[in-house]
Amino acid sequence: MRNLTMMTDLYELTMMNGYLRHGMKDSRACFDVFYRKQGDITSYAIAAGLEQAVDYITNLHFGEEDIAYLRSLKIFDEAFLDYLASFRFTGDIAAVPEGTVIFPDEPIMRVTAPIMEAQLLETALLNILGHQTLIATKASRIIQAARGDRVLEFGLRRAQGPDAGIYGARAAIIGGFQATSNVLTGQMFDVPVGGTHAHSWVMSFPDELTAFRAYADVFPNQCLLLVDTYDTLGSGVPNAITVFNELRARGIEPMGIRLDSGDLAFLSRQARRMLDEAGFPNAKIFASGDIDEEIIWDLKAQGAAIDVWGIGTKLITSMDNPCLGAVYKLAAQEMNGVFEPRIKISENPAKVTNPGIKQVLRYYDRRTGKALADLIALADENLSGGEPIEIFDPEHTWKRMTLCDYEARSLLVPIFEKGELVYDLPTLHDIAEYQKRDLDTFWDEYKRLHSPHRYKVDLSEGLYTLKSRLLGQRKA
Repeated sequence: MRNLTMMTDLYELTMMNGYLRHGMKDSRACFDVFYRKQGDITSYAIAAGLEQAVDYITNLHFGEEDIAYLRSLKIFDEAFLDYLASFRFTGDIAAVPEGTVIFPDEPIMRVTAPIMEAQLLETALLNILGHQTLIATKASRIIQAARGDRVLEFGLRRAQGPDAGIYGARAAIIGGFQATSNVLTGQMFDVPVGGTHAHSWVMSFPDELTAFRAYADVFPNQCLLLVDTYDTLGSGVPNAITVFNELRARGIEPMGIRLDSGDLAFLSRQARRMLDEAGFPNAKIFASGDIDEEIIWDLKAQGAAIDVWGIGTKLITSMDNPCLGAVYKLAAQEMNGVFEPRIKISENPAKVTNPGIKQVLRYYDRRTGKALADLIALADENLSGGEPIEIFDPEHTWKRMTLCDYEARSLLVPIFEKGELVYDLPTLHDIAEYQKRDLDTFWDEYKRLHSPHRYKVDLSEGLYTLKSRLLGQRKA
C-alpha cells in the first residue's frame, strides 16, 4: 500500500499546527463518519472501503521529503514539523464491517484519538470510505434490478482515474457483482475476471464471419461473440450461429453472444428466437452499453431476453449520484479527563449533528430474522439486554414502537486499539457473501429502487435528551 499520509487537505494540517500551538496536543477527541441521504439512491448504503482505510492508517508517517515540502510552504511552526517527523496513529477506531447495510446519519466509523491525530484522518477517510461505499451501493441497486441475473463490472476505461477503476471494481464485487473486466483488481483481490472482444476485433478482419471464426479458433471454450458491429440481426447473429455450428461439430458448445447497442429489448428477443430455432437454447445473451438499474428494470418490464449484464460507465462513475455525501464530524472532546459532547448546529435541520460518543444497535425479529429498526445510542447505554424497549421517531416523537421479542447487534466493531490493529480483515469473497446475507435481513420494501419504505433509524432516549439539552442551551 502506498503511503497516503500527504493525501490531505491543507486545513487539516493548519488546524493541527494550531492545536499544538494552543497546548491541545494530548487532548483526545471523538469524530464520527456518516453520510447524509440524497434521494432514493442512498436510502440505504453498503459500507465499503474499510480495508483500504486500515492500510492508510497503518502506513501513516511523514517522510523527510514530506517535511521538507511542508517547510517550503513557510506557514508551519518548526515545532509542528518536528512533531510530524515522529507522527504515528495511537488512537482507537471502531467501524461497521464492509458489506454491512447502513443508513443515513448512522456512524459508520468512530475515531477516538488525540485531536491532532484524529483531525488528520478526515480527508483520506472520507475519500476512501465515501467512494467505495457509493459504488458498492450503486452495485447493490443494480443487483436488485437484475433479479438473479449474472452481472459483471466493465467500467475501468470510463473510471475517473486508476484508483477509481481498481477500487470501484472492488466495491462492485462487495455490492454483489460476480466478476470484473479489470485484470489488476482480479489479481489484487482474487476475484473472477471476464471479457470477450471489442468491435475493433471484428473490424480488423476482412469480414465479420472471418473475425468470428478467428476468435473461436483462439478461444473455442469461451466463445462469446459481439454481434452488433455491422448489422445485429442481418449478419451478426447469423454469422455467430454459423460459427456455433462449426464449434458443435468439434464437440464444443458456445457461450453465447453479446449486444452492445441498439434496442436491447427488441434485439435480445429476436436473437433469442434465432438462437433457439438454430438449436442453441443454452447460448447466453450478454448485454452492455451504458446500462444501470433503471435501464435493467425497464428492459425486464419489456421482456428482454438477456441473461448476463455488463455494467460500465454508469456504475463506475455513479453517474446519477456522483458523491455519497459522507462527513466527518466532531462528536465529543476530552476536557480535564472527561469527554464532553459536541454538537454542530445549522439552519438546515439535516445538518445538525448527534452529539456524544455513540454506538449503533440493530434489532432483529427473533421469529423472522428480519431487521426491525436501528438505534443510535450513547456508548454507555445498555439497550441490548432483551428487555422491552420503546423506540420513537426523533422528528415526530408521537410515532412510537415497543420492541419485545428481539435480538440486538452492535454494528460498530473494534478496528484499532491504542494504535494497534485488532481486526482480522476478511477476504473480498467473504465480504461479498456477508453483504448478501446482511441485505437479506431487510424486507424488500426498504430496497425498492423508487420510493422505498423508510427504515426506522431512531435516537435512544439518552441521546435524544442530550441533543435536546444542547440545542436548548445554544438557543439560550
